[in-house]
Amino acid sequence: MPQFEGDLRAPEGARFAILVSRWNPRVTERLVVGARDAFVANGVAETAVDTIRVPGAWELPIAAARIAASGYAAIVALGCVIRGDTRHYEQVADGCSEALMRVSLDSGVPIANGVLAVDRYEDAEARAGGNHGNKGEEAALVAIEMANLLEKLP
Repeated sequence: MPQFEGDLRAPEGARFAILVSRWNPRVTERLVVGARDAFVANGVAETAVDTIRVPGAWELPIAAARIAASGYAAIVALGCVIRGDTRHYEQVADGCSEALMRVSLDSGVPIANGVLAVDRYEDAEARAGGNHGNKGEEAALVAIEMANLLEKLP
């Protein structure tokens, strides 16, 4: 019985996109650095990684839908939504996550969701290079592995 599993070798000639929200830039810029560093550390040329900036997390899915048809092997979506005093947090965080999944399924292009949805700013800092690692780095690793896996699947 065959078994398929991806690894951290990007397919030959693969291009990747990092979509990033400009909202909460002190956090999102650290996520971008983590993602770019992870791509380079795993053999992806800097010139094979495009960074595309959107206003906020809500805009990530529409940009992802547009570029999914552009030949990228995978997309990394990065953002930071911090809970406030209104339901806006749930609407943005949940809507973004669900829409990114829909774009990925509809297009067949893996989208690694590195959009932080946290209660406090300190929680975001901990996940953007702090004591909980860097979710941008983790999302880039997922993107490489999924691009590799999809090349192997029948």
